[in-house]
Amino acid sequence: MTRYIFLFLIILLSCNSEKESLKPTVGNISESVYATVTVLPDSLYRAHAAVGGIAEKIYVEEGDSVRVGQPVMQISNTAPELNVRNAKLALELAEEEYQGQAAILKRIMDEIEVARLNMKQDSVDFMRQQRLRENDIGTEAEYDRRRLAYEVSRKNLARLEDELDRTRIELETQVEQARNNYETTLSNASDFLVTSKIDGKVYGVYKAKGEFINFQEPVAAIGSRDKFLIEMLVDEVDIARISEGQQVAITLDAYKDEVFTAHITRILPQKDERTQTFTVEGLFDEAPEALYAGLSGEANIIIRRKDNVLIIPRSYMTANKEVRTKDGLKKIETGLMSMESVEITSGIDSATLIYRPE
Repeated sequence: MTRYIFLFLIILLSCNSEKESLKPTVGNISESVYATVTVLPDSLYRAHAAVGGIAEKIYVEEGDSVRVGQPVMQISNTAPELNVRNAKLALELAEEEYQGQAAILKRIMDEIEVARLNMKQDSVDFMRQQRLRENDIGTEAEYDRRRLAYEVSRKNLARLEDELDRTRIELETQVEQARNNYETTLSNASDFLVTSKIDGKVYGVYKAKGEFINFQEPVAAIGSRDKFLIEMLVDEVDIARISEGQQVAITLDAYKDEVFTAHITRILPQKDERTQTFTVEGLFDEAPEALYAGLSGEANIIIRRKDNVLIIPRSYMTANKEVRTKDGLKKIETGLMSMESVEITSGIDSATLIYRPE
């Protein structure tokens, strides 16, 4: 009876050995770096208010499409609105005084026209009186009176012309100052209105009407409607092996049975001290039909690739880079290694039968 049991165990072990044995095959192998994946909308940013206050109006909801400059949220701004109105009135008044129907400059120009006519007449009278005096006609007193009238009218014209130039400069300055003040108040008022910086989609609204807005806290998240990027976290020990353009194999939790290809587009240079990882960005070569912000998954960034090489499952190699053959353990030389396979460069060939290590 013992003999039969012994023979049965030998046969069983032999069968198990056959099941756990194989020969190296010729195939393709890729060496890759593992990374965790989060799918994010391209150009995603968190919108902040420039000032604090109470949320007066919420113009959007999650999922809404927005355009550049479209209002997202209004913060209560009674005082700034009054300032804008007052500044606009001051600007309109300054412009009216400068170039309106009752403009100060028009009044001075009318006075200049009258002064010019007076001076012209006084000049004619003075020249006539001067010629008479040269012929000893008329009195000295009349000559002096005509000369004085001409000098007074000439100086009055010069004064008015100077006043016109000075007033024009003053009014231009007042208009410019009023316009600057109006634009400043407009800018201050715009701080109370949060608008979209891009054409995109609203992915989150973090405040409700009536809530207090702290300018340090985001009020909404806005990103691209249909363009998504892949954010990968790569361990610092692997980051030196990553470069732009490398191919990536992506698996997403939402699409468990599918593998998507992508490529590296950007490597952020700053390490996250909390996670000890670097952020690497990529784009899908052909994206899934439906993508949502925050989808997670895994990535294998292809570092190197070889075709038509001798490979074995990695589980058949020991920690000392040996394989078990019918003649015992045999040392091998290896090349590329993936998560599942290893390239054999020497030590065994495609005819060698190897067994899974015990």
